[in-house]
Amino acid sequence: MALDPAVINAVFKAYDVRGLVPDQVDEELARATGRAFATVVDASQVVIGHDMRPSSPGMAGAFAEGASQAGADVVMIGLASTDQLYFASGHLGIPGAMFTASHNPAQYNGIKMCRAYAQPVGMESGLAEIRDLVLSGEGARAATPGTIEESDVLEAYAAHLLSLAPVSGRTLKVVVDAGNGMAGHTAPAVFGRMPEGQVEVVPMYFELDGTFPNHEANPIDAANLVDLQAKVREVGADIGLAFDGDADRCFLVDERGELVNPSTLTALIAARELAKEPGATIIHNLITSRAVPEIVTELGGKPVRTRVGHSFIKTTMAETDAIFGGEHSGHFYFRDFWRADSGMLAALHAMAALAETDQPLSGLLAEYERYPSSGEINTEVADQKAAIAAIEAEFGGREGVTLDTLDGLTVSHADWTFNVRASNTEPLLRLNAEGKDAETMERIRDEALAVIRKGD
Repeated sequence: MALDPAVINAVFKAYDVRGLVPDQVDEELARATGRAFATVVDASQVVIGHDMRPSSPGMAGAFAEGASQAGADVVMIGLASTDQLYFASGHLGIPGAMFTASHNPAQYNGIKMCRAYAQPVGMESGLAEIRDLVLSGEGARAATPGTIEESDVLEAYAAHLLSLAPVSGRTLKVVVDAGNGMAGHTAPAVFGRMPEGQVEVVPMYFELDGTFPNHEANPIDAANLVDLQAKVREVGADIGLAFDGDADRCFLVDERGELVNPSTLTALIAARELAKEPGATIIHNLITSRAVPEIVTELGGKPVRTRVGHSFIKTTMAETDAIFGGEHSGHFYFRDFWRADSGMLAALHAMAALAETDQPLSGLLAEYERYPSSGEINTEVADQKAAIAAIEAEFGGREGVTLDTLDGLTVSHADWTFNVRASNTEPLLRLNAEGKDAETMERIRDEALAVIRKGD
């Protein structure tokens, strides 16, 4: 396809490049983006990985050609999870690019980029400049192109993760749903390095298949966890793990087959990290349960609240030297992993904590679960600003209510809280609510939804 300015502007998102193949993203765009990326980050070397989507190898190769044209030497690590690419960037100390559309359906693909040591590249940190170079058709062209070579970092990645969260203690039976995504590539490497007899893995959908024949690789949608829940109950597993398509997010299922709130896992990992470094700073985004900052404070840590989005989390972690950060969407960030997110490392923390106790997972997590939550509820709204203004008018005058506009609108009361945010890419409002008990949560959830949906 010709590089259509309208298409380029559409596929360059807040944190990455993403669109339909081949109508919006193809090898020509990848090549131009590789050249622009190497120019903007002034890279002498670039590392590139890709997921299992049919278009990913060709696009990764085209990006490598573009980066090489700009004079960068390229290291191709082949099939990789996104956190494996972040590992390579941190381990090698060079910028990187990952070809994936994460949890999106099969017809999509995209590019996640980072600077050396997995530092984020977003619209405010270089992505706008990359887009503008692609639009202009310019970008440095070196007199001597860079080299392109292959390297395998999978075993080094697995060893590094296990050094950060070693699993020892009782044997665990673990069901892993890779969703035909990249956890089918990384999980065998990680679990295969554990001591013999430490884990009994029950694999689900480990076959790498970018057409996603079993279910979408999007575990934030409960419909995609039904198979995992059933298998955990069927085999009597201690824990179930669900990964998204590029395996940078992880969701848990307990031994009863019940879903674990990502905020609960955030609190558990925060407690483990604070045990290693008392008084450390923990980052949480504003839709994470209020239980997280409460628990961090009780344990002597310092909770710091941020907007939703990995670039905000990573920037704040760097500014505060935070040891860990968690997002309600299932992203977990670790200072010892170059402040990058890793679903596999989060899973190892949960397994390590579980193996150290005789309790079932539900018992282990009980102390970190304090407030019933609605989960994220999306509503299509034509005029998002008007809907948020209506919520502010409805709730702002109530006794004991405070309003916060750090990211969307957060409405808080001693007994409940909810946040409403506009989607960056769709005409949706996202509602997350929680209360002191289920009845309170359901009441405030329904009141907020009634206002949101009144105008539509």
